[in-house]
Amino acid sequence: MSLIKSISGIRGTIGGVPNDNLTPLDVVKFASAYGTWILRQNTAAKVVVGRDARISGPMISELLIQTLIGLGIDIIDLGLSTPTVEMAVPAEEADGGVILTASHNPKQWNALKLLNNKGEFISSEDGKLLLEIANNEDFTFASVDKLGNRITKDYLQYHIDEILKLPLVKPELIKSKKFRIAVDPVNSVGAVAIPAMLRALGVEDIVVINEDVNGQFAHNPEPLAEHLGEISSVVKSEKCTLGIVVDPDVDRLAFISEDGEMFGEEYTLVSIADYVLKHNPGSTVSNLSSTKALRDVTEKAGQKYYASAVGEVNVVAAMKEHNAVIGGEGNGGIIVPELHYGRDALVGVALFLSHLAEMEMKVSHLRSTYPTYQMSKNKAELNPEMDVDKVLAEIEKKYSKRPINTIDGVKIDFDGDWVHLRKSNTEPIIRIYAESTSLTTAENLTKKILQDIGDIIE
Repeated sequence: MSLIKSISGIRGTIGGVPNDNLTPLDVVKFASAYGTWILRQNTAAKVVVGRDARISGPMISELLIQTLIGLGIDIIDLGLSTPTVEMAVPAEEADGGVILTASHNPKQWNALKLLNNKGEFISSEDGKLLLEIANNEDFTFASVDKLGNRITKDYLQYHIDEILKLPLVKPELIKSKKFRIAVDPVNSVGAVAIPAMLRALGVEDIVVINEDVNGQFAHNPEPLAEHLGEISSVVKSEKCTLGIVVDPDVDRLAFISEDGEMFGEEYTLVSIADYVLKHNPGSTVSNLSSTKALRDVTEKAGQKYYASAVGEVNVVAAMKEHNAVIGGEGNGGIIVPELHYGRDALVGVALFLSHLAEMEMKVSHLRSTYPTYQMSKNKAELNPEMDVDKVLAEIEKKYSKRPINTIDGVKIDFDGDWVHLRKSNTEPIIRIYAESTSLTTAENLTKKILQDIGDIIE
């Protein structure tokens, strides 16, 4: 598996040879580059570090932390903590932060996600500079008297307390409803963070599965319907109000309705945006591959919706540009700028339960109040020699009479239905997302685009 080096960090599988997998040498190299980038901005630097529960987490964490200490950087070590790192960076007035997680990837993966002094993902310009530093190995380490220091802190309660301060979070109302909630944290940080958040909201009846924080994920950690049979069964058998599912770093959030059916990861953001807009009018943002339902809910509230390129850093940039009150991605990522500009399942849980308590209806009924769209997700695999940009340009030309958005690949509107084509930055493939009110229509649109790509290649 090739090592994936992107502007926001480095990701790969554990083991193997350097520069082809995420080996100790690669961790030290990119930690050195990140630390050097930090020191060029502030020679008396401090960095916050947290990780998910992956098996490789302790090893990767020590390599990263000791490398940064070797550069003369002080470390605030949060241990098992992920979205909370983004809160702790500004609270500590730190110069940056690193979250050690491969998000929804299987257990053999890990990654270094790199933050700036605002606790947000570094920009593309800074990412390119960091990669240059790494490629040139342009590092200078500190002398023995100038090594950094390490302090261990727990920021979870601070994170929860800041969420409880939000005007739209209603713990007393939630407590009065006596919700019974099942949680699947897939053997990672969520096993600690989500029950703690629920208890702070007044939820006392909690059923947790896969709660051992050992990184031995009980199922594929991506919170998709095909991986969540166990939690769906538990919600029904235990007669729960709903089920809550997070990925290993607690930045993606999915719900299970009381009947065991998926609420739909695309509709996590839709439902929370609906609640926010009722009380705090403003614009919304999601990426181009997210459901049209957010636009519908936003426009119904008399507000404006904006689409960004795919990627959290792009969503955040668009949210800032348009002063959005809520945003995120269709994979269950919620960004609440009043708290911080990062995907955060904890605040998503607090807002969703406040919404549910206020609406006084079952989760399945709440879901039925939103427009229903069906999405088809596919990909076209190409030869490595193929010019992917040329293929996308030909698709754009073919459908030039249709409304087209090209800020990230090519998105084509078909009288309300849409298809979005994006090239992968790491593989010779084109990802194809299509959405319609009918799954058959969405799949047929995908087949048509795949045929078009085949014709172009021939």
